[in-house]
Amino acid sequence: MQGAYAANDQLVDSVSVDFGSAAKVQMVRLSAAKDWDVRWFQSNGTHLSGYWELSAGAWKESQYKNISGNTAHLWDVGFTPVFRFQNDNKKGLYYEGGIGVHRLSKLYDNDTYRLSTHFQFGDHVGIGYVFDNNWEVAGKIQHFSNGGYKKPNTGVNFLEVKAAYHF
Repeated sequence: MQGAYAANDQLVDSVSVDFGSAAKVQMVRLSAAKDWDVRWFQSNGTHLSGYWELSAGAWKESQYKNISGNTAHLWDVGFTPVFRFQNDNKKGLYYEGGIGVHRLSKLYDNDTYRLSTHFQFGDHVGIGYVFDNNWEVAGKIQHFSNGGYKKPNTGVNFLEVKAAYHF
């Protein structure tokens, strides 16, 4: 490897798995990311950059249609541009935030939360750490909502943990 910002024609720069939980719903997501390889606001060994993320997730609702013990499953496919404030060498502590588009396989109706459209925005904020061996761990808060263009739209908020590997 020639360095953190060497030009490459890799299709994918990292892969990750996220585990999330919200009110009576669990989620697992697999993602692939491509770094932007740009440096904005570079100063004191840090800069703002980011990556494109393509993801696929599975959700398990455990109170489907607000009936205790009634389970349902749905799939989520998403595409998210993510901004990341990080060290110039891409190692150590970072902060990130992104907002993307997601397509749910069916309407979400769990506990007292309902989403009336298959199309959702997914925004998140997170903090993480990239180790010298290219492994990454992170915590995120993610919100899904259709932006209010169709009711009901109570939104869903996940707390997530992420593990990633950078090539």
